[in-house]
Amino acid sequence: MSLLSVRSFTVAAVLAASAASASALTLPTEFLQANSIQSFSQDALDQYDAFAITVTPLGNATASSTTGAYNLPVTSITINSSLKVTAGTATGSALEIARINRGAKVGVTLANFKIDFVNHKVLADVTPIGGVTIPQMAVYSFNEAIPLTLKYKFPLSVTGTQLLDQLFLTPDGITTLAKALVLPSFAPALMKITDFGKIDIIVKVALRQPVSTKPYVPAN
Repeated sequence: MSLLSVRSFTVAAVLAASAASASALTLPTEFLQANSIQSFSQDALDQYDAFAITVTPLGNATASSTTGAYNLPVTSITINSSLKVTAGTATGSALEIARINRGAKVGVTLANFKIDFVNHKVLADVTPIGGVTIPQMAVYSFNEAIPLTLKYKFPLSVTGTQLLDQLFLTPDGITTLAKALVLPSFAPALMKITDFGKIDIIVKVALRQPVSTKPYVPAN
C-alpha cells in the first residue's frame, strides 16, 4: 500500500470528525495496523483443559505470543455523527473451539466477528461442526473498560486503543456451545458464571500487508 492509502484513510477520518451528518461512516482498516486481541481468562483456559477443548485460529486470525490469546485483525470501524465508534469488524477471522468426543471431533467455529458497542455484544457467524451456520449470533456480552477514542494528529496520524473486559457468554452462546461440544449437563451453569477474558483493540495508521475482507466460511 502507498502513502496515498494512508492519506486517504486519514482524510476520511478527519472529514468524519468535522462533518455534521446523521449517518454513520464505515472506514476500512484491512491495510492498517488495526488489531483486536482476544485473551481467554485463566478460568476459561482451565475449563478448556478440563474438557480437553482446543482453540485453533483460522483465516486471518493468528495465535499471539501469550498463551490463550489470538489476534483478530480489524477490517473496518464504524463511527457515528457524534464521533463515537459504534462497531468494529474482524471479517475473515475465525476461531475453532473443538474437542474429541467418543472418537469424533465436535465443536463450533466462530467467524467474522463484529463488536457492537451500542449493545455491548460480540457477534459472530457460529457454525457447529457438521451443522448449519447461525449468522451473526450474539456470543458474548462485555464491559467497555476503556472506550475507543480515535486521536487525530495532522496530517497523517490516527491512533486509538480500547479495552473490553468481563466477556460473558450470552444465553444463546451457552446453549449453542454446550450442545456443539457435547458437554456434560453441569457445564452450562459453570459457563454462565465464567468471565471468559478480554479484548484489547489497537488502531494505528501504519501499513501492513492487507488482510482478506472475504467472510470466513468453515470447510464443513
